[in-house]
Amino acid sequence: MTDDLAATAPALRRERVRHPLAVRHLTVLRRRQLSARMLRLTLGGEDLTGFTADGPADHVKLFVPDPATGELHAPRVVGEAMERPDVAPTVRDYTPRALHDGGLDIDVVLHAHPGPVSAWAERAVPGDPVAIAGPRSSQLLPAADHLLLGGDETALPALARWLERAPAGLPVDVLVELSDPADAEYLAAVARPEHALHVRYRGDAAPGTTTLLADAVRAVPARAGTGYAWFAGEAGSLVAVRRWLRHDSAFARGNVKVDGYWRRGVVALDHHAPVDPEDVD
Repeated sequence: MTDDLAATAPALRRERVRHPLAVRHLTVLRRRQLSARMLRLTLGGEDLTGFTADGPADHVKLFVPDPATGELHAPRVVGEAMERPDVAPTVRDYTPRALHDGGLDIDVVLHAHPGPVSAWAERAVPGDPVAIAGPRSSQLLPAADHLLLGGDETALPALARWLERAPAGLPVDVLVELSDPADAEYLAAVARPEHALHVRYRGDAAPGTTTLLADAVRAVPARAGTGYAWFAGEAGSLVAVRRWLRHDSAFARGNVKVDGYWRRGVVALDHHAPVDPEDVD
């Protein structure tokens, strides 16, 4: 597939819905171990009133107590701006997995070498204070003829949201790289017959060091119609995925979104940073 052919495919419009600026102070209500590597924390409190997350890839900033002092530092809203706290907060971005009458579910991947927020999550108990900010906006599903989705463990909550929000009957291919076969049940629990799950296991290889997703995306049979592709995970391993989707597939460039949720060797990666600095148009 050439760039010229991909350029002829129609670009799909994705509506973006803006949300009011808000910082919500909540507490941990429940914790549930979904698998050896996936933990669900349910957050709640009066501040959760009015929370909205309509897009499949929405994210919130999760502020947790300082690991050294136990104090929670979070920004506050002043007028139309966010005022940073005097002490640097302990914060990471997470997908809001589900909002229900019982609270807000945040699913956390537990790492072998956890960062401060993941380490906090491992020992969090009901009653612990947290704060969330966002989402500032929600980008809704495109009106595509089919979807191609993929990522590693860190993308599982967003992938589940994509599947739940996809219209009934819409063909969806999902490519996932995992280390633990038990984590495949996370998506299988929400998948429908029109959702094809393609799971690849990295075995003992370290996350972000394989070409499994890049190899898998080239092997997925092409579907008719206008498609939309979304991938997230370790940024370095997604460079080849993004280049193939943008330059060698039938997907229009505007119908490809690849987010680097994390990068090996980088602390607190800005997921807005380009996945591929050599190809950012």
